[in-house]
Amino acid sequence: MSKIDDMALFVHVVKAGGLAAAGRKLGLSPASMTARINKIEQNYDTRLLTRNTRSIALTDAGERFYSGCLRVLAEVENTENILQESQQSLRGQLKLSATSDFGRQFVAPALAEFINNHPNVKPHLVLTDGVTNIVEEGIDLAFRFGNLPDSNLISRPLCNNRRVLCASPSYIRSFGLPRHPEDLKNHRCLVLERLGQPLNDWHFEVDNTHFSIKVAPHLSCSDGEVVRRWANQGHGIALKSYIDIKNDLKTGDLILILDEYVRGFSHSDKKSVGLQVIYPSRQFQPRQVKAFIEFFECWFKNK
Repeated sequence: MSKIDDMALFVHVVKAGGLAAAGRKLGLSPASMTARINKIEQNYDTRLLTRNTRSIALTDAGERFYSGCLRVLAEVENTENILQESQQSLRGQLKLSATSDFGRQFVAPALAEFINNHPNVKPHLVLTDGVTNIVEEGIDLAFRFGNLPDSNLISRPLCNNRRVLCASPSYIRSFGLPRHPEDLKNHRCLVLERLGQPLNDWHFEVDNTHFSIKVAPHLSCSDGEVVRRWANQGHGIALKSYIDIKNDLKTGDLILILDEYVRGFSHSDKKSVGLQVIYPSRQFQPRQVKAFIEFFECWFKNK
């Protein structure tokens, strides 16, 4: 087998989450898959995967190798596309990730329009409010709010953003308007969950003093769109990204609360937590990925 074949097999294993699952897709037995991975590790004299009968995990070397495999395979695919198609035709996989609310409101419709123009691109959109390892998940690009902790990823800012508190006019009429962050202790708060943990430590700044308040969840959910809909329906106060609710503010379905005090979900949140697109560090970015980023930037400016 060639090195390209080995790289393709390794990527299949990582994306499938195990040797047996990848083998079923490739028509290979578990024993054959194990032998192939063992040979790859022997060739490079390093452990790439820690594995048992049910799951696998990338080692540090494996993560670097996986990232390199994606880059090489993408370049091979691009080279083949140049030979097979005109430069105007895009084809290949396009796997994206976004937060649930932003993804449904903006990324999903933009992606559908993009695919109408480029039907040979095969898209897959992952919506999650959790933290995704885009290298391990084989994601080509992800939309994220806030600071970027992983220096191995490339960040491309899209627009300014900030965290805001919001509620519907009907909620304010029924329960009153909070005048100070401490007042939230007596209000119905709508809380986002991440990895099963409520994000109910809300951070504020008053008179240059930073502090947090642990609010009691009136309703909580791991889906940010559900939290926004609850706020729209008058069930309580939500902490959201401004971009997620900007259309609700225009229609008057939601109003801002304590806007001069809000920082966000953590001590590291700043007044500005911009929207950015991130992607693995690659010298050769797949053409369909680059084309979608450029398309989305133009599309989003009009929304």
